Amino acid sequence: MDKGDKAISTAMTGLSARLLVLTIFFVMLAEFLIYTPSVSRYRKNYLEQRIATAHVAVLALEATPDNMVSPELEEELLYHAGAYAVALKLPNRRVLLLAKDMPPGVDVTFDLRQGAFPMWISDAYLAMFRDDNRVMRVIGESPKSPGVSVEIVIDEAPMRQEMLGFSSRILQLSIVISLLTAGLVYLSLLFMMVRPMGRITRAMIRFRQDPEDISRTIKPSGRQDEIGVAEHELAQMQKELHTALAQKTRLATLGAAVAKVNHDLRNSLATAVLVSDRLADIDDPEVKKVTPRLYRAIDKAITLCSQTLNYVSGGVDQLNKSPFHLSELISEVFASVRAGMSGGDGPGVSDSACDMINGVAFELDIHADRRHLFRVFENLILNAVQAGAATVRVSARMSGERIEIDVDDDGSGMTEKSQARLFEPFTGSSRDGGTGLGLVIARDIVRHHGGDLNLKSTGPIGTCFEIYLPQGG
Repeated sequence: MDKGDKAISTAMTGLSARLLVLTIFFVMLAEFLIYTPSVSRYRKNYLEQRIATAHVAVLALEATPDNMVSPELEEELLYHAGAYAVALKLPNRRVLLLAKDMPPGVDVTFDLRQGAFPMWISDAYLAMFRDDNRVMRVIGESPKSPGVSVEIVIDEAPMRQEMLGFSSRILQLSIVISLLTAGLVYLSLLFMMVRPMGRITRAMIRFRQDPEDISRTIKPSGRQDEIGVAEHELAQMQKELHTALAQKTRLATLGAAVAKVNHDLRNSLATAVLVSDRLADIDDPEVKKVTPRLYRAIDKAITLCSQTLNYVSGGVDQLNKSPFHLSELISEVFASVRAGMSGGDGPGVSDSACDMINGVAFELDIHADRRHLFRVFENLILNAVQAGAATVRVSARMSGERIEIDVDDDGSGMTEKSQARLFEPFTGSSRDGGTGLGLVIARDIVRHHGGDLNLKSTGPIGTCFEIYLPQGG
């Protein structure tokens, strides 16, 4: 396995295992949120039952003439009520009382007729988390006799044991529910999502290992949901990538062959140049007449070979950036183009006059590769001159953190066909004998600098190319 490869997750570390753990966690969290009000309600019901039981125990006093019972019966009634003392306050202000001879002191009082839901929850948790026994005085209304108030004095420990037992049963039930729910969710997601995603992942890994093998393309399952769409799009993308790679391989082979042919052809043309130099020494008028045409034909062929080799080899070398005055570079380019025009040996450059105007401020500095930018501006200006422009102007301005440079000419403009294929190699040239590589290489150079080269405008009154370059390189 390559260093960049990642092993497919196992059942314990993959997405399905995480979903299982998260499902259990969320179910337990939901159970806890349900348990909290349940345990508080359980405590309240426990105390209300004790109130009801105490009320029944005190009713035995009403059956006696003097509202008194024997100590033995009173003890038995209190035992069945589970209380130290019971007081029943009737609407007519009478009070019936059952109590042991020496009841313990009351530690805390709870009035069931008052309070709200948050207070009941707080009291329930405080009762469960204590480890001592408090004697509680509980006041409540009789569930069967409205207006009758019952007070009891009881121990808190038995209630805590009942609450803990209830909590244990809830916990056990929650664990069973969470495991059952998590298992069902796990199996559902495993078959609906995790396995299909694993299949897609394995298909991507297999395809990346050998993208030129068409048999490694994923076969869609035919699902109509999002995963089915992902499978279909992945299969389409793999097929398109396979086709592109096959075409790229053919083009690379063809490019290597063209580069070799161009290299050999350029050497042959160099020999032809030496031979043509010998023809220049012959005084025959007919020879002198055809020699310049031979020079231009050979020069065009050499230029074609050189540009093709530069494009095939990658076009742009490593940039060697340095700060310099942009105005000085433009002046050097103008001088080079004028020298080519006056010498008559430039590729397709006539001897006609062409005004070249440097509108770049001298103080405008740029940080870039001077040699490569020289090629960019020389190409643009030569194209303008060869298109018959009488005036070429280069201007520049700062726009935020970048420099915008315009190369204007007053030529006849470009046709729609030329504009459509402007930056396509071997097809974008509008001049006979042109390769269309000049602008392609020029834009590659500008883009390697972090900028861009675009056709700003063209028409009967001229053409303008615009260059964006970062000021700091």
